[in-house]
Amino acid sequence: MSMKENGSPNRNQEDESSFITPKFKKEDSELEKSLRPKYFSDFTGQEKIIDNLKIFINSAKKRGESLDHVILSGPPGLGKTCLAEIIANELGVNFKITSGPAIERAGDLAAILTNLEKYDVLFIDEMHRLNRAIEEVLYPVMEDYKLDIIIGKGPSARSIRIDISPFTIIGATTRIGLIAAPLRDRFGVHLRLDYYSIDSIKKIIQRSARILEMEITDEGAETIARRSRGTPRIANRLLKRVRDYALISDNGNISGKVADEALTKLDIDKLGLDIIDKKILHTIVCKFDGGPVGVGTIAVSIGEEIDTVEDVYEPFLLQLGFIKRTSKGRMATDLAFRHLGVERQLKTGETRDPETRLF
Repeated sequence: MSMKENGSPNRNQEDESSFITPKFKKEDSELEKSLRPKYFSDFTGQEKIIDNLKIFINSAKKRGESLDHVILSGPPGLGKTCLAEIIANELGVNFKITSGPAIERAGDLAAILTNLEKYDVLFIDEMHRLNRAIEEVLYPVMEDYKLDIIIGKGPSARSIRIDISPFTIIGATTRIGLIAAPLRDRFGVHLRLDYYSIDSIKKIIQRSARILEMEITDEGAETIARRSRGTPRIANRLLKRVRDYALISDNGNISGKVADEALTKLDIDKLGLDIIDKKILHTIVCKFDGGPVGVGTIAVSIGEEIDTVEDVYEPFLLQLGFIKRTSKGRMATDLAFRHLGVERQLKTGETRDPETRLF
């Protein structure tokens, strides 16, 4: 019996209703398009990555060559697509976009590559979902700008080689470990985006509010920033929801009090945890005495998919220091026990974890 049949949530059902999922939702499309920065001067956060990219781009321009192939990795919602488009804009070239699952056959790839102009940027989202056969076709393309195509079948099959204009592939992935090593090695630039600081998210919210012509106080922006899980996509989504609340309760002015009340009504606590996060922590802490417990067991206990737990919720809980991965499974830390208000009984020989927070 499937989860859908027995009444449990089916795949991505929680994602669709959750305000704090960093995964892209249909409702984000128009919002992200209007708020997306176009150049480095408009981009906030990821300072080291931006500084390095400026050097690589300026060097490519001075050499009169295409930028080395770039791979962007990191959790969803941190701006990989936005950054890829900015790179194209800074280079002054065309920006073409596709995704790993969309390239099913070598012919699909050939059609895309032969339409690229010199130095164009081809952005491939979900790079880890590329077909292995497609990856092999990419090897000579990325190294020598040569596309090998097989025409026909059987004894009459023949191979032709097509010259491709120099261009740059920018790949984005949330799971860089799933990309085959030979393909990964052909990227000259490897950049990993990490969660944003509260100050950076606050600036992003204030910029978005100006573009959307919202009235927001410094306290209001910080309140939303602290609950945005270090993710710009979530920050902009929460800003929209808080705006709705503010229009009804305070003539559209987003103060710290209004933002706090709105987000509390959405069941998002002061650390940005929602109901699913708390279910995960409650499962580990109360049902399994703090762990260790396998991620599959956690997923079944809360009626979710393993991928959703690993990709959407677990990274932030790890970042907060609420859970840790061990060879035997996930374990809750002292911070998680205290956040839930549960007294932890130490086992023989166990010591408490240091109270460390990354942001």
